[in-house]
Amino acid sequence: MARLPIVAIVGRPNVGKSTLFNRLVGGQEAIVEDRPGVTRDRFVREVEWQGRHVQLVDTGGWTSKGSPLDDKVNRQVEDAVRDSDLVLFLVDLEAGLTDEDERIAEWLRRTGRPVRIVANKADNATRDTGTWEFLALGYGDPVTVSALHGRHSGDLLDDIMSSAEAREPEDPTGSPVVDAPRLAIVGRPNVGKSTLFNRLVGEERSVVHDMPGTTRDAIDTAIETPDGRIVVVDTAGMRRKAKVDDPTEYFSLVRALRAVDEADIALLVIDSTEGVTGQDQRLAERIVASGSPVVVVLNKWELLAADDREEIERSARRQLSFLGDAPMVRISALTGRGVGKVLPLVAEAIERYRTRVSTTEVNRIIADAQQRHPAGADVRILYALQGSANPPTFTLFATRDLAQHYVRYLERCLRERLDLGSTPIVMRVRTRRR
Repeated sequence: MARLPIVAIVGRPNVGKSTLFNRLVGGQEAIVEDRPGVTRDRFVREVEWQGRHVQLVDTGGWTSKGSPLDDKVNRQVEDAVRDSDLVLFLVDLEAGLTDEDERIAEWLRRTGRPVRIVANKADNATRDTGTWEFLALGYGDPVTVSALHGRHSGDLLDDIMSSAEAREPEDPTGSPVVDAPRLAIVGRPNVGKSTLFNRLVGEERSVVHDMPGTTRDAIDTAIETPDGRIVVVDTAGMRRKAKVDDPTEYFSLVRALRAVDEADIALLVIDSTEGVTGQDQRLAERIVASGSPVVVVLNKWELLAADDREEIERSARRQLSFLGDAPMVRISALTGRGVGKVLPLVAEAIERYRTRVSTTEVNRIIADAQQRHPAGADVRILYALQGSANPPTFTLFATRDLAQHYVRYLERCLRERLDLGSTPIVMRVRTRRR
């Protein structure tokens, strides 16, 4: 199955790349704010237009300033261009041609990739005539567009679909990404989520910097593992809402929460040097509420003194006891030690999450449980079945309503007999109507 063409939007900071990305995608996907430096990682979404599809990539602003964080963002932009089949080089009609635009044009020329100049902020026909100075970049006539108002966006999509051609097959096996389980990496700011993400993915796919809040959008990448394909999602660090006073951070929080809700499984990353905090507990509760299984990751384990390690782990299990027997793994994302244990635990949790059991087996377990401990003199479960998976959902048909403690007892019986571990289980009770 041939892969979709990849189209990357690049340009200097604050020229409207994320606004154009959202316009072409058709939704508020990338975080947009009127100041430079908001986008740092690559952000990918599929775009459909007139029956054709491409993968569109939003990138951070390329700059020659040269700070450590700028250099890492630049590498993300360069990697996006290297993987792309077409580059949309976005410039600002209001600001005109700048020295930074010329530096980007020279760099793009060395990559050998097909480039379209897209002149943004062409809000009216008068602005269209101001593109002549961009001819000096050597990429032909610019395509004018207003990303904010959508002017000429259809013409741009026509040009993209007719120009973008994939260079090589996406996947020799042809296995679709859409069927792959989603693994969300969540945690407080600066606990090492992006470093772990890059370890799992095998490349520096997220910008990592020793400053809280580096990740802004939820970044996802499909990887192949011995247990099959999986989509790993890096999310922004989540703080308490009372402490989120920056608009960009607020939308990052919304994206991260949505990533948790859409995930099939979550990695809850804890900073071992700080132990489990109240915010970690709230994040764990959010994961439980989403219905996803969780693997607890104690990161920065190498920084702990040997005498403190046993107590830190014991304390973490006690403070996260409401997660049941959720797997807990000790790692150092920085050095890679212990990271190899993460994906096998994820695969095991996903297998349990997708468990399907025959109706005969479900009824046998429920009958045995009733025989050991009846629900009551005039209460009986007549029939039981598994209605769905992801998570395993069981429906009980009873003569009367069941007490909550008895439903929990039956859940425990199902969990133990089916070896479901800490996988979330949904129990539904239907009563017989006379």
